[in-house]
Amino acid sequence: MIHGDANIGNLLRDRDGQAILIDLDGFALAPREWDLVLTALYYDRFGWHTRAEYESFVHHYGFDLMNWPGYPVLADVRELMMMLWLGQQVTTSGKSAEEFARRVETIRTDGSRRDWQPF
Repeated sequence: MIHGDANIGNLLRDRDGQAILIDLDGFALAPREWDLVLTALYYDRFGWHTRAEYESFVHHYGFDLMNWPGYPVLADVRELMMMLWLGQQVTTSGKSAEEFARRVETIRTDGSRRDWQPF
């Protein structure tokens, strides 16, 4: 069983300091690589996590997906999924429409994803 979006932003701490997983809509029976790809992608391509945050995550999880040969393909698939999800929002949100256009252009031109905004 995997969380489906195992990243730093999906952990909260309760009053006693215990970690609580949130955002369980991707919870599934799947390989660990699918669980880890977003955190690697957020660090590697988007710059949404610092090096220290990513290294701490890898240390505690016990596996660095970016050393896995399939990482680039899996990262491309997740990027595409993120873009397509956002594309569903363009008719109801100008902010989403702007971000969707930016993402489409960077994928078309293989540009930097560092300007992508989280949603």
